[in-house]
Amino acid sequence: MIEREQRIRQYFDSWINKDNSILSTIFDPNIVYTESYGPQYRGFDTLMLWFEDWNTRGTVLNWTIKQFIHQGHMTVVEWYFKCVYDDVTDAFDGVSLIEFNPGNQIVSLKEFQSKIPHSYPYT
Repeated sequence: MIEREQRIRQYFDSWINKDNSILSTIFDPNIVYTESYGPQYRGFDTLMLWFEDWNTRGTVLNWTIKQFIHQGHMTVVEWYFKCVYDDVTDAFDGVSLIEFNPGNQIVSLKEFQSKIPHSYPYT
């Protein structure tokens, strides 16, 4: 569990630092990565293309981990994300469902987001 958490932290930091040098150790070559709003990237080369493209247009300002939940070969991460993309600042809460292979590389990652601020609709 500690190694998995470390890999996830390294991955989040790679976005903040715009540094893809560690990604080949974090992801399985056959990674399937599904973003919260629909795009799906299949294979490590496609993931790298997305990382490079996104970082030419955007900057991750904050990606804070709130908690980890582990079960078997799966880890759930609850987080807060803030970025600037195409000169628009956005922030939201999110959850990632992450599946690891026996070597603790990520083989599947699915993101889900929850818009903020949260409100109580019956006031």
